[in-house]
Amino acid sequence: MNTSSATTAQASRRPATAWWVSLGLTLLGLGVSAYLTWVKLTDNLASCGPIGDCESVNSSRYAEIAGMPVALLGALGYLAILAFLAAERWLPRQAENLHMGVFGVALIGTLYSAYLTYIEVAVLRAICPYCVISAVAMTALFVISILRLRSAASAA
Repeated sequence: MNTSSATTAQASRRPATAWWVSLGLTLLGLGVSAYLTWVKLTDNLASCGPIGDCESVNSSRYAEIAGMPVALLGALGYLAILAFLAAERWLPRQAENLHMGVFGVALIGTLYSAYLTYIEVAVLRAICPYCVISAVAMTALFVISILRLRSAASAA
């Protein structure tokens, strides 16, 4: 295999790798959000162990919007990203539009996660490790969505 075809093969694997990493981050975020939603709706205690103060965060007035748990909003965001990622496999001709959908949801999720992280640190002075995991997953999804859009634009 010459250098040109090796480079082309490597470049074609990158989008697939980014898709799989995005899928893994989405499932991680969905799992964390679903767990925190369950904790909130069933009035259970989150098992944070010796790390953080999940209960202070999850029982604060910032943990709900109009009676809906914020974690449920996160789960819905991750479900939307999951739907966009799945649709990319079924509708390859719409891949660019679907990438843009992932970008949009991840942008909103990242901005809202940044706000919630500020609330945790500056207002509540308590950190929920599950919330941090979700914020990092969403931010990583946002960064990967930018890289995937740039890759698609340069391939066109």
